[in-house]
Amino acid sequence: MKIVVLMAEEAETTGRHELLDHHPDEYEAVLGPALAELGQPTYRARQISGWVHERFAAGFDEMTDLPADLRTLLAKRYSISPLEMAFQARSRDGTVKHLWRLRDGEQVESVLIPSRDRVTLCLSSQAGCALACRFCATGDFGFRRQLSAAEIVAQFRDAELVARHVFGRGIANVVYMGMGEPMANLDAVLASLSILHGGFGLGARRITVSTVGLVPGIRALAARPEPFRLAVSLHAPEHTLRETLVPVEKRYPLPDLFAALREYQEAKGRRITFEYIMIDRVNDSHELAHSLADLLQDLDGFVNLIPYNPIPGRDWRPSPPERIEGFVQVLESRGVEAAVRRPRGLDIAAACGQLRLEREGMEVEDTGDADEAP
Repeated sequence: MKIVVLMAEEAETTGRHELLDHHPDEYEAVLGPALAELGQPTYRARQISGWVHERFAAGFDEMTDLPADLRTLLAKRYSISPLEMAFQARSRDGTVKHLWRLRDGEQVESVLIPSRDRVTLCLSSQAGCALACRFCATGDFGFRRQLSAAEIVAQFRDAELVARHVFGRGIANVVYMGMGEPMANLDAVLASLSILHGGFGLGARRITVSTVGLVPGIRALAARPEPFRLAVSLHAPEHTLRETLVPVEKRYPLPDLFAALREYQEAKGRRITFEYIMIDRVNDSHELAHSLADLLQDLDGFVNLIPYNPIPGRDWRPSPPERIEGFVQVLESRGVEAAVRRPRGLDIAAACGQLRLEREGMEVEDTGDADEAP
């Protein structure tokens, strides 16, 4: 099964083929030329896949059961390490946030979120984002480029090792809720889902893809055989307000979005999570809670209410607890299940894109010349 073609810019930059772009089923074909050149048996491809997907190897020198000449040739022709840790921050609540530097100097974020019985990884799918949602810091530096499947998968691989070291256990759940809109990078995201599930053995029900409402991507996820979960960043139940908060509403308005969500639910039979940021006096009224309940009346949905995480330069504030509680009470009185998500990592720039903005700001300050700063 063909997952993804090596990105042209990757080959031009490094001259090496990225193994993390591939599902284990492809390793024999991808590695075949190197194995044949040294007269190595094809089972070596399974060994290499085992090192990559089961032992989380980041370099060929770690593959000690391979002949030395094969390891040397692999290192010249292939890569399995596209990330560099640029910065790590740990919150008082245990949350760990990483800023990863890519080969071309771009940086993306991932977050490890520990709870009583599991560790969840929030990973990025793009460097920057073009959708300009008003509540998200990622949009402040715009869209830079798509991530490859390898760059998405590597966030899991490298964060898994951190989780084992810091928390004493591995990652149980993955959410595509970091920088970028996953459905706007659909080919690489679908490829990475196959690799995480079929390569690294992460259960499909433990992987959630979040979208602000790109209908083609929702339908593509519905067509997959695996039961990957879906989350929708809704944030307003009415067109005019949602278009203000989430500009893609203009392209995929609520009726079109909910038609696709019904198709997904009919295909998968799975509950859909709706993310709803609570912004004081913006989208937290009882009237909007009733509108939200109306919108969800024929779907099996669960609403995550998220107090707004303040972003420098915005004059918004999170809804106070009593307004959030009133919103919950309206939803529950209408038969809609809801919960309030406790903010995590407030002391380490936890909102999407904040850490990168903060670090870039520090670099500008250090250089003393904003025009020459990265």
